[in-house]
Amino acid sequence: MQDKTALITGAAAGLGRATALKLAAAGANLCIVDIDGDGLAVTAQEARTMGVDVVVKVADLGVAQNCREAVNLAVDTFNRLDALCNVAAVFMPCHSAEMPEEDWSKSIAVNLSAPFLLFQAAIPHLLQTGGAVVNVTSCAAFQGQAYTAAYCATKAGLTHMTKALAMEYIKHPVRINAVAPGGMMTGLAAGLRDLQQPDPDLLKRYSPLRGLVEIDDVAAMVAFLATDAARGYHGASISVDNGISAG
Repeated sequence: MQDKTALITGAAAGLGRATALKLAAAGANLCIVDIDGDGLAVTAQEARTMGVDVVVKVADLGVAQNCREAVNLAVDTFNRLDALCNVAAVFMPCHSAEMPEEDWSKSIAVNLSAPFLLFQAAIPHLLQTGGAVVNVTSCAAFQGQAYTAAYCATKAGLTHMTKALAMEYIKHPVRINAVAPGGMMTGLAAGLRDLQQPDPDLLKRYSPLRGLVEIDDVAAMVAFLATDAARGYHGASISVDNGISAG
């Protein structure tokens, strides 16, 4: 990724930060986006120690205009875009009958609409560079999981959207793939602790026997798919979940 440019959303912490640093280590200049400005500053500082340039955009990707502005910032700053890594997500577990409408709408906006709007803005530039789109979905795309109807729906939608876009652009010089992680120790996972009176029998069904997935392992796969080394991947959804979706 030397002298190439990657845009990573959700880069203030967790998987987004780890992905940004993997790509920085590979030589990519970065445009990093998140609603958390303080976290982005930490990511940017660490990436710059690797000798790459970093531009930061603090934004709520649930707002459509912010998606377009993020891509414009990357291209205006670096005059190219080689990878779009859609990592940002919201996870608001609750009893589905009690989910506020605004939480449902926020889930759709950030987890599903934002990756599509970022793709729309990015695709002309990615076609010029023969670049890549990597969408982070979830093992929840393949399993019905109690208390996470909105999250499951958006991740399943993002998985199938990835495949649809891959087919639409199969004759063009761009690669479009997804990574589906299992549970990781990120800020998103903390949302389960706030769930009121869950049925423990239901939660046990989604507890991996091999434990949580390491963030660094997922970041390595996202970064790999963003590079030319993954030239054989298109329309793939790679599970990195310690086997939880295997059966």
